[in-house]
Amino acid sequence: MYRFVLTRQWVSLTLIALVLIPVMIKLGFWQYHRHERRVAQNQLIETNLRAKPVPMTEVTSPGHRVPRADYWRAVTATGTYDSAHEVVVRMRTDNDDKVGFHVLTPLVLADGRVVLVNRGWVAGGDDPRAYPPVPPAPAGEVTVTGRLKADETSGGSGIKDRKGLPDRQVMLINSERQAEYLGKPVLGGYLELTSPAPADGSPQPVGEPDHDSIGAHMAYAVQWWLFASSVPVGWVVLVRRERRDREQAAAAADAAEASEAAPATA
Repeated sequence: MYRFVLTRQWVSLTLIALVLIPVMIKLGFWQYHRHERRVAQNQLIETNLRAKPVPMTEVTSPGHRVPRADYWRAVTATGTYDSAHEVVVRMRTDNDDKVGFHVLTPLVLADGRVVLVNRGWVAGGDDPRAYPPVPPAPAGEVTVTGRLKADETSGGSGIKDRKGLPDRQVMLINSERQAEYLGKPVLGGYLELTSPAPADGSPQPVGEPDHDSIGAHMAYAVQWWLFASSVPVGWVVLVRRERRDREQAAAAADAAEASEAAPATA
């Protein structure tokens, strides 16, 4: 009755189904793990943003690689801005996705070490290669508060570190690169300024990272698992339909043969 499943067509279909099931299950777990990572990241951001600020010198040092556990941690630093060595970071967007620059100003601490402070976003001028209009950093000793961020790399950010840029323009925020430029020890990572906010709103402070949405990864995981469970169900449905069609075809053939073999009536 089911010998047709041994035909080449049905063997091929069965093999495809057997391959699809584990692939779909694996894709479901891939999306589930992405969901777990997003939830964990949201919890990390929430915890670090709401924690009491600590001096940046307590969590990083020159050459230090900021671990993920310290991303977005609230930190403070006290020093004097070195506006003469300020640079801008190209191809950065504001909270409305307009392209401009981030302003990176060294903050020199009392012991001579430097904290890189991302003061926020400014628009570019008509000439993208020209240094943009940047409001001056506060003079004198200041205490700043912000979020600790790790050094940017091309591999981690996806931003290509281009050569031959105009003077005082960079593509990545990297403490080691800036240490070479400044000739001073620079604490690893950088501070993304949150306070004090500029009086006139410029540079525009970088927005707080999203830690509320979790995306649709769990929904995608469930969809893949449903697809995986539907494959054997679909295979059984197709087998039964094929058997029914064959039985109907055989019955029709038998009826035709019987009709042809029946003697003609007078």
